[in-house]
Amino acid sequence: MQIINDQSCSWINDLEPRKKYKSLKNDETCDFIIIGAGYTGLSAARSLAKINPDKKIIIVDAQLAGEGASGRNSGYLVDTTLNEGFASTKDLSVYQNKTKLYQTGISTVKKYIEEHQVDCDWNECGKYYASSDLNDLKILENFSKILKIQNIEHKILQSNELEKLLGTSFYKVGLYTSSGVLLHPGKLARSMIKTLPINVELFENTQLLNWLEQNDKIICNFESYKIESKKIIFCTNGFLSSLGIKQRYNFPISLSASTTRILNKNELDIMGNPSEWGVLSVKPMGATVRLTKDKRITIRNTAEINNSFSMNADELEKRKQFHLKGLKKRFPFLPNDIIEHTWSGIACRSANGAQIFDQLSNNVYVAGCFNGAGIGLGTLFGEQIALKASNFNSSEMELIESQLKPSWLPPQPFLNLGIKAKLIFERYKAKSEI
Repeated sequence: MQIINDQSCSWINDLEPRKKYKSLKNDETCDFIIIGAGYTGLSAARSLAKINPDKKIIIVDAQLAGEGASGRNSGYLVDTTLNEGFASTKDLSVYQNKTKLYQTGISTVKKYIEEHQVDCDWNECGKYYASSDLNDLKILENFSKILKIQNIEHKILQSNELEKLLGTSFYKVGLYTSSGVLLHPGKLARSMIKTLPINVELFENTQLLNWLEQNDKIICNFESYKIESKKIIFCTNGFLSSLGIKQRYNFPISLSASTTRILNKNELDIMGNPSEWGVLSVKPMGATVRLTKDKRITIRNTAEINNSFSMNADELEKRKQFHLKGLKKRFPFLPNDIIEHTWSGIACRSANGAQIFDQLSNNVYVAGCFNGAGIGLGTLFGEQIALKASNFNSSEMELIESQLKPSWLPPQPFLNLGIKAKLIFERYKAKSEI
């Protein structure tokens, strides 16, 4: 497995390139080692350092910190999810518990940005679920009943209302929830690097090759050097299974997205000069579309099983054309050369939408598998796994541990065959929503 850095993601390209970073150049020892420097790992490191100011903490990442999945997602802080598959009163209680978890994740990120005065384009503008198929109104009406039970503010919208708000006549029915947040994922991830405490040492472009427990110690082997630690926390999300962590309970999915250049005045006038918005599809494999604060449109309408952890230029070009088709369906006035950046990233899924938060042995901990809600849950789980590794408890940890556990997955090659079949089926159902 080779993991590379690239300059294809617009969120990362918005930032000043980091010039000062270091890779592992010697053997090291520490009290805690964290594998993965995205939202989860960086939050775990920050929390560990506050709890254990006299301990040495090392965090390593195979790429530049924050420039993997964390800096590449769509920038939604999720408050609710539509495609949970609940069907009974018992399922509803599970959904309510999960919604509480999402809201706790939002609060955790908000507390962090307020404490550290972070500028990440935070916008409490809510989000939309929308569809071009009027038959999906029934789905949204059923979802509305669930939201009403939970006293979650929302509104069902018809096509004329959606067109005024979004600047496109593509969507025929939608539902708005007011408690979702949009932000700049790259800026948030970068801030977490800058706010690492002094007893945390960060090694980047440092790929873990293998690890083992030996005489109550953790030995991590890298290309030329090793790190010996008392405890290890895995925060690699989409890369968990490739490291042998909870392999039968999580799997990676490759996603790709594109963003346009900044829209010009004429294009914005045609749209009616809408404010920033974010749309999720009513159908599971439909497109995620967003108008950003600086007036670009981003779209993600692919999810697939991919043998590698990054896509080459030719593969991205094929996805770009698919993204362009989705954009033109919504905004036919946009020119064919409107897309400025196209990139891929890795998400982590479980069969039943549950997350991983676990102590695997006396010295081994793991947090991940966020099923598309990695900003809020990643930040929350990072802070809480640090508490768990330090032998503390909290009400937030109790909430996390009260959730459903990931269900068992079949072995390969049956797993990939099943995932591919499911994606093909969902893609077919959502073919109008690309």
